Amino acid sequence: MGMLVDGKWQDVWYDTDSSGGRFVRGDTRFRNWITPDGAAGPTGDEGFAAENDRYHLYVSLACPWAHRTLIVRRLKGLEGLIGVSVVSPLMLEHGWTFDRQAGSTGDRVAGRRFHHQVYTDADPGYTGRVTVPVLWDTRRQTIVSNESADIIRMLGTAFDGLTGNSLDLYPPALRDKIDAWNDRIYPAVNNGVYRAGFATTQSAYEEAYRDVFTELDTLEDHLAGQRYLAGSSLTEADIRLFTTLIRFDAVYHGHFKCNRQRLEDYTHLSGYTRDLYQLPGVAETVDFHHIKTHYYASHHTINPTGIVPLGPDIDYARPHRRG
Repeated sequence: MGMLVDGKWQDVWYDTDSSGGRFVRGDTRFRNWITPDGAAGPTGDEGFAAENDRYHLYVSLACPWAHRTLIVRRLKGLEGLIGVSVVSPLMLEHGWTFDRQAGSTGDRVAGRRFHHQVYTDADPGYTGRVTVPVLWDTRRQTIVSNESADIIRMLGTAFDGLTGNSLDLYPPALRDKIDAWNDRIYPAVNNGVYRAGFATTQSAYEEAYRDVFTELDTLEDHLAGQRYLAGSSLTEADIRLFTTLIRFDAVYHGHFKCNRQRLEDYTHLSGYTRDLYQLPGVAETVDFHHIKTHYYASHHTINPTGIVPLGPDIDYARPHRRG
């Protein structure tokens, strides 16, 4: 774990002393948008037009934020347009690396050794955490975005004219519902498990723990009456929730101490997770070896031995029975 300060790498953990033991996630810095014609998006600069073989994704198979982008890339049929480099699951003194012997594909664009070099190539004086995913522009040699919520939205629409893929994960008629679910699930569940796992005081941990399970209970009741969060159609809100749920029993239940109950103990949430896992192409984006290796072997402040548990043994391919 580490960060860049004025373009120099430093191996430092999160500062929770100044926040009462609470984990506070920093803001993302690169917020440009790819658009069909290169016009400026909601934030950032213009000049990022949707083109074949121009953009590249840097991801971790362990990271739920990066996982979102891989799912949307697959569902939208963008594999032939946007390449991917996968970092090693181990994140140690050099942060994310492109060590092939440790499970990385290598940097398929520039042959870099470390992911933080992607950031300093875009901004030599960058200060901040070095995160995945990163959407890289190979033409302008810079980062388009390192905000997963923005990346999945631009992948969901910007390239439709090139692929003809009409799947709409953010349809106008459902946007209010989608935004409302995103706004409540992010702090309580997506980031809530991290707030519990990275807390350094009992009170901060308990606050996050309660938020996680209060929201999971609400989701369990909600999904008893409909297939997806916003109704009968899959949307980006489901994908954003899924990448946390699929990691819950393998990692967050034990490693992050979110152990009131397993996801498997929820009738509707467990079926919902299987439903999404079994969508064409989604299972291929899930890698439990990377997921468990990253969390248990990288977070030495939480798991000093680095031992990676063998379980749990859960069959996500069994019937979910959700009509």
